[in-house]
Amino acid sequence: MDIKQTLTKDISSAFSALFSTGLEAKDMAIQPTRREFNGSHTLVCFPLARLSKKGPEQTAEALGSYLKENSSLVKAYNVVKGFLNLELTNETWLKVFRSIISTDDYGQLPTSGKEMMVEYSSPNTNKPLHLGHLRNNFLGWSVAEILQATGHKVHKVQIINDRGIHICKSMVAWLRYGEGETPASSGKKGDKLVGDYYVMFDQHYREEIAELEAGGMKKEVAEKEAPILKEAQALLLKWEQKDPEIYKLWEQMNQWVYAGFEATYEQMGVDFDKLYYESDTYLLGKDEVLKGVEEGVFYKKEDGSVWVDLTDEGLDQKLLLRADGTSVYMTQDIGTAILRFRDFPGISRQIYTVGNEQEYHFKVLFIILEKLGYSWAKECYHLSYGMVDLPSGKMKSREGIVVDADDLMQEMMDTAEEHTKELGKIEGLSDDQATHLYYNLGLGALKYFLLKVDPKKRMLFDPNESIQFQGHTGPFIQYTHARISAILRKSSQLGIEPSLDSTEGLELHPTERDIINTMNDFESKIKEAAESYSPDVIGQYVYDLAKEYNRFYQEVSIFNEENELALRFRVALSAVTARIIKKAMGLLGINVPDRM
Repeated sequence: MDIKQTLTKDISSAFSALFSTGLEAKDMAIQPTRREFNGSHTLVCFPLARLSKKGPEQTAEALGSYLKENSSLVKAYNVVKGFLNLELTNETWLKVFRSIISTDDYGQLPTSGKEMMVEYSSPNTNKPLHLGHLRNNFLGWSVAEILQATGHKVHKVQIINDRGIHICKSMVAWLRYGEGETPASSGKKGDKLVGDYYVMFDQHYREEIAELEAGGMKKEVAEKEAPILKEAQALLLKWEQKDPEIYKLWEQMNQWVYAGFEATYEQMGVDFDKLYYESDTYLLGKDEVLKGVEEGVFYKKEDGSVWVDLTDEGLDQKLLLRADGTSVYMTQDIGTAILRFRDFPGISRQIYTVGNEQEYHFKVLFIILEKLGYSWAKECYHLSYGMVDLPSGKMKSREGIVVDADDLMQEMMDTAEEHTKELGKIEGLSDDQATHLYYNLGLGALKYFLLKVDPKKRMLFDPNESIQFQGHTGPFIQYTHARISAILRKSSQLGIEPSLDSTEGLELHPTERDIINTMNDFESKIKEAAESYSPDVIGQYVYDLAKEYNRFYQEVSIFNEENELALRFRVALSAVTARIIKKAMGLLGINVPDRM
């Protein structure tokens, strides 16, 4: 039942009857009533005064009196200046609750018929995943789940950046200093082993620059002439020419990395429907760029490099192919976009989950695709998100100054174990159950902390704050679900069935009405989150619902209630609250425990 829609109709009828003039939905500002006043819905009457020809307070008073007498929804009202606070009838709230409890898939909207694609993760194969990747993966995966909940068909994809100068740097360092080291011989995950050689490359690169500078060479020249960099550039050229030895090494090192990534993704709880590889898409991108040169869309410089001039669009000139014919990131992104729309011609939107430092890149990419004549370029969208900061500052992969994703997830699970034991919340759990609980709490804390913030905002990650059982955290919401589960187990043992067979004479407590009101917002919040690609909307919603339930739990007796009708209703209310919390947290990729 859409209370706001019904209320809007009743207010419109009241306004017409009282003031002989029509009132459209767009003219009405209905908002939640502030906690210190009675009511659930508040009509702002200041903008209506020009139509009613009366003051805001007089308008509110007249409307409130009329609605109380003529609307089946309104039980009482109060006016605070120009704000009309409306209290709804007991039966209205029960009717809303009946509609929710009778909908098995409440929170799953009808099929929209639209097909969408969400890209996330998209790592480079020269380093393991880090804290920034965690926000990326959690955000992209959650957006895909929310879109599916609104009825869209969604394809979860990633582009694996498995070629280019970055992987060649790791390869050069391994050839120089690796002495045949493998994940098996070192005992390291493959992605971490390759990442170590990437850091090693940078260390030797800096040393060589310093040596060249000491010999009298200017720094900017030394940065280009360092022998180790020259080796990496030569390796890239050999790779593009399919040199058998170099290609074999590249495949081997990438396989090490993929095995490491797979283990990390499993720990994260994210998945993909299709993987794209830059090594497969960059050639298509090169072909498109060369075709663009023939058609006059792009131009070649004297050194043979290919560029696009975007000055008419208020941007600058952008390199598309280097002078030696090798590709840049933009080249492969052109190819990847085209390939995806060929693979899935029905998609109505392609969403790229990438940090906001790449906003210029995607603006250029979408303009280039339009210039190449692809009408679907207008359906490409960059889901830009802010970086995750550490107390020590920004992460730098090449210097090894990162928070490793695997290490952070393990740290969160260890911290969850420590906190849980301190609070004595593992009584009666087996070792396996306890380990599973630590995983759910640790990953839940991490995911919730990273997703509760508006994606556009830069954020500071605080592991200690995220794991607390009180406050705006994942564990607080998880504990609320466990508490409700305990109530439902006890009610089952006592033979108390949740029921709404009869509600005659049942008078709801204010906290019960507040819970139902919050429940009723769930599907509209899912729509809002889907339209804005913002999981934080769901994060805030489920936190509010958990808070409302805990307030109800503190103020209202459940098992000491003598009225059997009220007792059965409260068990039913608890069951539906748990169901919605589980569904909402699931949209964020977070499991909720039944026992704690």
